[in-house]
Amino acid sequence: MSVHKLGLNVVGALLVLAGVGLVAMNARGLINYRAAASRHGGEVVDLGADAHPQAGQHGSMVRVVGVPTVVESPHDPEFNLKVNTPGLLRHVEMFQWREVRIGASVHYELDWVDRLLDARRFEDPTGHVNPDRFPITGKHFDAGLVQMGGFKLGPVLLHALPGSRQVTPDPAALPTNLAASFSKYGNYLVTSQRPGDPRLGDVRVSWDEVPLQLVTIVARVDGDRLVAASDADDGKGYEVQIGDVSLFDMFPDLPVPPELVLSGRILAVLLGALGAFVLLSTHPGRRDPLLALGLGGLAVGAVAGMLWLGSDLRMAGAWLAAVALCIVLVIWRLRRTH
Repeated sequence: MSVHKLGLNVVGALLVLAGVGLVAMNARGLINYRAAASRHGGEVVDLGADAHPQAGQHGSMVRVVGVPTVVESPHDPEFNLKVNTPGLLRHVEMFQWREVRIGASVHYELDWVDRLLDARRFEDPTGHVNPDRFPITGKHFDAGLVQMGGFKLGPVLLHALPGSRQVTPDPAALPTNLAASFSKYGNYLVTSQRPGDPRLGDVRVSWDEVPLQLVTIVARVDGDRLVAASDADDGKGYEVQIGDVSLFDMFPDLPVPPELVLSGRILAVLLGALGAFVLLSTHPGRRDPLLALGLGGLAVGAVAGMLWLGSDLRMAGAWLAAVALCIVLVIWRLRRTH
């Protein structure tokens, strides 16, 4: 074999290997990315801001950005309090005796506590008796409907919206039966006759709201709703963070997926075909571009199909179908040559 032919064989083989290596790197990058994404519910489609449900989105994981819109506000009917917020939380505290231990020393003091303290368990209950019940209990009130763009937020996502801000109550809105008992003191409604000097058994009520702010949500599309992906390996299936947060900041374990996937696949086939053409050029009468395309596509497609076989049968089937077409093309061109 002449040096010229040897050189052509080496160059051709290297080009075929380059095509095979490129498609393998492309496939492996996508496989790794999809495997990591599946832990959080699957690959995420970035819909950005002001997203609306579209055909074909059902079951997909999506990323949406925006300020939630409250369509049906939560309402605390006992206090006639209605706030434009995704969630409203009522806190109830009672002025009670509590036992304080510092080393071997025990003393008692009156303080606001959000749960009932059983004075019978005190070391010295004499003179430190607490009321036996709360006249009012704390409650959580959800908005009837909250939307993100055109999507409705499911209950899990509604409760996941971050942040808390105290609400200033309006005593003028109180029902008649409570207006006689409660007065406003700061951001509280209190039953104390002298709010700055509460007495045992006095009650104070306050509310926290979830603020309306820019958030980023990753969740699954269920019709016109965003819900948690119940089959996610991480046991969560959603993510909600304040601000416009990139997907890779929300999920740091996600590898960066390969870019220009389709272009990379086409280039891999072309490199394989070019390498096959160079190899064929060392044989008289075999400089056939279509035969080279079939051989190059056969080598590249076989490797890609085998790589996808264990993770995506549909993608593997597409590559193996391309291999079958390449085999038909190679047989046709060889018969034409003969």
